[in-house]
Amino acid sequence: MKFVRIFLKVLLGLVILILLFLAVSLAPVDETPYQQMPYYTRTKERLTQLPTPPAAKTPIRAGWAKANITPPYSTPTGGYGARRGKHWHVVSDSIFARAIVLDNGSTKVAMIGLDLLITPPTVVEALKKRLPEVGLRWENIYTGAIHSHNSMGGWAPGLVGQLIAGGYDEKIVTRVTEGILAAIRAAQMNMAPVQVGYGEVDASDHIYNRIGSSGPTGPLDGLIHLLKLKKASGESALLCTFSGHATLYEDSMWNYLSRDYPGSLVDRLEKKSADFAVFMAGAVGSTGPEARGKTDFQEIRNYAGDLALRIERTVPEIQTKSDSALSILTLPLDLREPHPRVIGNWRVRPWLFYAVYGDYPSDLKALRIGQTVLLGTPCDYSGEFVADFKPLAAKKGINLMITSFDGGYIGYVTPDKYYNRTTYETRDMNWFGPYNGAYFEEMMMGLLEKIKP
Repeated sequence: MKFVRIFLKVLLGLVILILLFLAVSLAPVDETPYQQMPYYTRTKERLTQLPTPPAAKTPIRAGWAKANITPPYSTPTGGYGARRGKHWHVVSDSIFARAIVLDNGSTKVAMIGLDLLITPPTVVEALKKRLPEVGLRWENIYTGAIHSHNSMGGWAPGLVGQLIAGGYDEKIVTRVTEGILAAIRAAQMNMAPVQVGYGEVDASDHIYNRIGSSGPTGPLDGLIHLLKLKKASGESALLCTFSGHATLYEDSMWNYLSRDYPGSLVDRLEKKSADFAVFMAGAVGSTGPEARGKTDFQEIRNYAGDLALRIERTVPEIQTKSDSALSILTLPLDLREPHPRVIGNWRVRPWLFYAVYGDYPSDLKALRIGQTVLLGTPCDYSGEFVADFKPLAAKKGINLMITSFDGGYIGYVTPDKYYNRTTYETRDMNWFGPYNGAYFEEMMMGLLEKIKP
């Protein structure tokens, strides 16, 4: 009988502890409209206060270079959480940091393309300290990533970082940072006047909407977007963005370090379409690649090969001309409290989210190069939003390229009408609550208005 009383007391104590933990760890989802929230007011004020871009002093000059950042030792594979931090051991293809530096006498900008899953927030923190070494600040940087799920991990501390990118290794952060700085330095050594041109080609048959499994969805951005820079010498660079997730390797292929299809595509472009090429993931949130092939390696060759063929037919038609318009805007984002949902409409409290993930600043970016504007987002940004920007872009007379992974990472941003769907993109990876879609659209359109009055 005494044993039973002790057991019941211990059990009661455990129940009380669990209830107390739940009370301090969980809270209901806050569905207050974003326009009524303090974070909206603060970001809106920052947007209003952004300076007018300075007038150009010269036509655009540009230079480009890359640095090999493949580590000399095995690292965790950055990508699928299902891989649980397993290390790759075979280098299928090397990974790089690529830089295009542009200058019009008043503004200098470096575009950075990384052969990684995302632009790691830890790397951004390091860059903010070290960019003055190459004459730049974070506000002069536009970054993107190829979003390969088979690239180098080890760049994110914390429990969530462990799931996404494996065990943290400070040497990896340093290696990526050093590679970016080396690419910028080399690019600055070969700058010359350039002509600028834009092209696009449809490849919507190569992607599908993963949220479609839960119900009707809207159209995605299925265009390959191309920005061409050409020197008087004939040397050219090509920036390519596309909204297909680089996930052609299956979970079981964690043993390979690879750039997935973007790497194969860039290598092909540098043989036939440009002297230098950079790929940045476009609005990839919820898009999957339509794979064709019996093995992952065949799928990558086929996928990249068909995209390359379409690009090769388009590039000769791109008309380039001298232009002096160059400007960049950085908008620091305030966000709703973290809202990862765990049980029904209950979400973890901020202290717990920050304890397992970290608290990283995030920005929206806008970069104008001639008559093309790039909008950068710190997330997997849904391709369904792109159609909403087309009327404003047409009114402004600009070509628009929207990219993901510009620095911080806040999960997925998908249309608000899908918020209560029980899909990976809308539930597991929506970390900052309802109305993020409308909030991002408003701020991004505000940036578009600012950078191209």
